[in-house]
Amino acid sequence: MTSPHTSEMIALKDVRFSYADRSILKGVNLTIKKGEIVAIMGGSGGGKTTLLGLISGRLKPQSGSVIVDGLDVPKLNKSNLYGLRRKIGMLFQFGALFTDLSVFDNIAFPYREQTNLPEDIIRSLVLLKLEAVGLRGAKDLKPAELSGGMARRVALARAVALDPAVMLYDEPFTGLDPISVGIIGRLIKRLNRALGMTSVIVTHDLNETLRLVDRVVVLSDGKIHRDMAPEQIRTTDDPFIRQFADGLPDGPVPFHYPGPDYLSEILGR
Repeated sequence: MTSPHTSEMIALKDVRFSYADRSILKGVNLTIKKGEIVAIMGGSGGGKTTLLGLISGRLKPQSGSVIVDGLDVPKLNKSNLYGLRRKIGMLFQFGALFTDLSVFDNIAFPYREQTNLPEDIIRSLVLLKLEAVGLRGAKDLKPAELSGGMARRVALARAVALDPAVMLYDEPFTGLDPISVGIIGRLIKRLNRALGMTSVIVTHDLNETLRLVDRVVVLSDGKIHRDMAPEQIRTTDDPFIRQFADGLPDGPVPFHYPGPDYLSEILGR
């Protein structure tokens, strides 16, 4: 599929990352263009969320470069890194709302912390974001009074409060019912277009993801296994992708964790 997007927003070049002696990423090369919605998929523990941490500057690679909006993220000093992070929104897996604050105050929080806007302007902006996710009427509720889907929509409104250039989504569909999954998926696509953002989505929800993304990047064994258009996922005969897409318990990703011979171990030989 030919992308209409022309300029790079995110570029990872030969990125390697390890936790202690456990190698997670083994030379990842990935380019994401402005305005794209790209899904990062693959098995659990394969480095998907680690990629988000590298893009946001929360983690530093052992080698390679991570370029976001023209800036080499690992080389930024603290001040410049914070400046970049103001351009990055993050939707956490379970929303991470402040439980003691109302819906309104959750969304007002980034305005109050990061800007000097007067309260009347903040009020208008908060209501605008809540209207965009369909929850203006819930502004006075606390997070405990929200359903899972509503809480995720509030978290999304807060994540895009400062109109970020880049949005990072860590499992945005986890724990949601099918209706809420569809709502969040449509909001991600609509907000990406309306705000001109670039979005990176880590997810295992294949069906919803294929409806909203421009590309699917599949991680395996610490590297980019495939970078393909959504429609190719459904038709490929690639064994790893078929195992992942069809939920097969055994295949290129084995069911059994490596260990000694079972009979020898059970007999104590």
